[in-house]
Amino acid sequence: MVSPSDLSPLTSPMYRTIGKRLFDLAIAVPLAIVMTPLLAVVALLVRWKLGSPVIFAQERPGLGGRIFKMYKFRSMTDERDSAGQLLPDDVRLTAFGRWLRASSLDELPEIWNVIRGEMSLVGPRPLLVRYLPLYSPEQARRHDVLPGVTGWAQVNGRNAISWEQKFALDQQYVEEHSLLMDLRILYLTAFKVFRRDGVSAADHVTMPEFRGQGEQDRLAA
Repeated sequence: MVSPSDLSPLTSPMYRTIGKRLFDLAIAVPLAIVMTPLLAVVALLVRWKLGSPVIFAQERPGLGGRIFKMYKFRSMTDERDSAGQLLPDDVRLTAFGRWLRASSLDELPEIWNVIRGEMSLVGPRPLLVRYLPLYSPEQARRHDVLPGVTGWAQVNGRNAISWEQKFALDQQYVEEHSLLMDLRILYLTAFKVFRRDGVSAADHVTMPEFRGQGEQDRLAA
């Protein structure tokens, strides 16, 4: 694991507020313009392979736990059982959907969330709303900053590490993030995406369900 101690501690309050927002816009706006043709091609492929809707919107907790809608390209079908319940993820995730996730192309619409100020390019990944009451006070600190398209946990294992490790890395980011750390994470993200590292956890197509610190303690006992 790369240690942020190797980075210069440019953690001024100016960067963590105004500077980080300007940094996000300076990258996200030109990126959205340049990537418009790619976004259009991926949208057409999703429509052809998986149908509509092309964009998947899901409520996630952001800064301070406030709920926002995060946008992604759809990567699963809507197949349901006889009771009308969605089938498990591994059943609904097609070969095309796996490729979309492995290449991280499904994350591209989150650029819009960054431009809107609901997300940052770098920060803890926004998780499911139903996890909110399950966090310990330390884990809940992930909401002290904007959630990110990529983050410290993503370049140090992504979905191949445990929830405990992921939360520890998120907390480390909250405490130590800086301009140089953000730049390092973006650089490492490009490298990880190219290699497709850590896309899935063992025996899961993404990550297993988080059941809270109490559940983790019982499993470890």
